[in-house]
Amino acid sequence: MPSVRSRFAPSPTGYLHIGGARTALFSYLFARGLSGTFVLRIEDTDRERSTAESVQAILDGLGWLRIGWDEGPFFQSERTTLYEQCVGDLVRRGRAYRCYCTSKELEQKRAAAMREGRKTAYDRTCRDRTGEPGGPFTIRFRAPESGETAFHDLIKGRVAFQNEELDDFIIARSDGSPTYNFCVVVDDHDMGITHIVRGEDHVNNTPKQIQLYEAMGYPVPAFAHVPLILGLDRSRLSKRHGATSITAYRDQGFFPEAMLNYLARLGWSHGDREIFSVAELVEKFRIEDVGKSAAVFDIEKLSWVNSHYMKTLPLERLVVEVKPLLVARGHHGLDEGWIAKMVATLRERAKTLVDLVDLASYYLSDDITLDPKASAKFLKPEARPLLDDLVERLGALPCWELGPIQAVFEAMMAERQLGLGKIAQPVRVALTGGTASPGIYEVLEVVGRERSLARLRRAAASIPSPEPAAG
Repeated sequence: MPSVRSRFAPSPTGYLHIGGARTALFSYLFARGLSGTFVLRIEDTDRERSTAESVQAILDGLGWLRIGWDEGPFFQSERTTLYEQCVGDLVRRGRAYRCYCTSKELEQKRAAAMREGRKTAYDRTCRDRTGEPGGPFTIRFRAPESGETAFHDLIKGRVAFQNEELDDFIIARSDGSPTYNFCVVVDDHDMGITHIVRGEDHVNNTPKQIQLYEAMGYPVPAFAHVPLILGLDRSRLSKRHGATSITAYRDQGFFPEAMLNYLARLGWSHGDREIFSVAELVEKFRIEDVGKSAAVFDIEKLSWVNSHYMKTLPLERLVVEVKPLLVARGHHGLDEGWIAKMVATLRERAKTLVDLVDLASYYLSDDITLDPKASAKFLKPEARPLLDDLVERLGALPCWELGPIQAVFEAMMAERQLGLGKIAQPVRVALTGGTASPGIYEVLEVVGRERSLARLRRAAASIPSPEPAAG
């Protein structure tokens, strides 16, 4: 069996989106699992829509996901001479011909066909034309007019097209530039691609490409067309479903490991297992196991996968990842050891790094707004002596660490015969403004001695003194 060579060949007309990223991943895993080669090719023949910014966005997206390529990136715009030579060869051998029909004439033909209920495919006016009328021309492929073009899709099974339903498609425009279907065939052959993994929206291109392979004497590669990704409402994935740039998910605080894991499970499965490392994906992924039905993108499921990595990635990694988000919100020069303590208290509660920074507001700022309902419930007159006592005891601690802080609470609980909640909840409201937070000892340690004492004093001062008993 020849060495497996797969490729990812995006058009640089926009960002790398969810569907493209999954296609790249499946092609990458396919090659890696068979010790093959993964090639990156940029299909930039659309001169009007292709941009350098889009190329960089694609490279950035693949880089963030850590989908590395072995060869490339190759750019079709740099391979024009090869395409021209191949077009000329087809014309010389009679497998392609010049078409002098103008755009206006073609539109008139299509309109007439629609009025008469006929196929709107090109009517092959120039296929057997004798003589050259002069003027601009395109190059059309001389497609077979009968029989069928069929192939075995590694995911979909046998797929067949009746040749009479296809037409003599253009392989070179009037300005000489080659078209997508032609460039793909030349490139895949020239780069030795043995397996093409791509979205099923390319299925209708496949018979044209197979006919070109055969006309040019090239071996036909194997095809695997991956089903589409739909939104939760089962419609085509769009921005309203979360179909945005892959790097936008990076900016929202998702981890590349989570995104890769989630993308792999969009249409592929290995039993009921949900979480895989990249190494495990390479080992277990088989293109034949990709389902034939469309996958559904669910941002909540992605967030769940991300929360797994939030809990399990090394703390040092989380610190590195969260620092840019903290800086972006104006929090400069924070000590990494302090950030680590902060993150450790919140990682179990946050789904993304952005969630974590949002939850950390009471660590990052002393501008704490007390929730009125929480204050009314827990900052009652009877809580004031507790807070005053706690401030005195905590202020006397020789070191501000978790163990000594906990010992202060336990001593107060024993002396006053109170449960932890009777003390912890007023303290929690004073420190965070609300009733939900990590463990109160951890919160005190991270907020720090002076800031914690100041908040406790401020909360105590806001509590009205108990009214004297009537006598």
